[in-house]
Amino acid sequence: MVHTSEALQQLIDEFARLPGIGRKTAQRLALFLLKQPRERVEAMARSLLDVKDRIRHCPVCWNITETEPCAICSSARRDRETICVVEEPNDVMALEKTNEFRGLYHVLGGSLSPLDGVGPEELKIRELLSRVDGSVTEVILALNPNVEGEATTIYLTRLLKPLGVRVSRIARGIPVGGDLEFADEETLGRALEGRVPL
Repeated sequence: MVHTSEALQQLIDEFARLPGIGRKTAQRLALFLLKQPRERVEAMARSLLDVKDRIRHCPVCWNITETEPCAICSSARRDRETICVVEEPNDVMALEKTNEFRGLYHVLGGSLSPLDGVGPEELKIRELLSRVDGSVTEVILALNPNVEGEATTIYLTRLLKPLGVRVSRIARGIPVGGDLEFADEETLGRALEGRVPL
């Protein structure tokens, strides 16, 4: 059994709790920090505490923000007739990087997953429905293309259609630069299903 300092082991254990970080990576990160100057480690520690102290959820769209409402919800430049529904704040970040979407967002906080105990009450679905008033004309569902995302898409579509709003979903298919021969059957099928006229 390898003996290490209790403080170092505790840091390794904390890093290993992060998503996508295994024990070896956690150990490398801890040893890397050990080599850093104290000022660098203190700056990192302050950043971690700042995130916890300053970041909260926007009371309108449920994205993460430091202001209420968030910069997107309060922007006069955004199209207020369109709401794009996503699962998590990182999905908003990904879509914003494209500079293609000019509407508003709504973050559900996950997707329906009965096996994990996530039902409609655990998501921000009620809040979404309250935002779909006469001024919203389209709701775009940009949920992950997995079983939970599909179930959530079907559920939301059933709730939104009676409200008289157009419900659409983002296209799925072959990535730019991808080869057809390497795409799986389901991806190819979705690409054919979501084809657009030229």
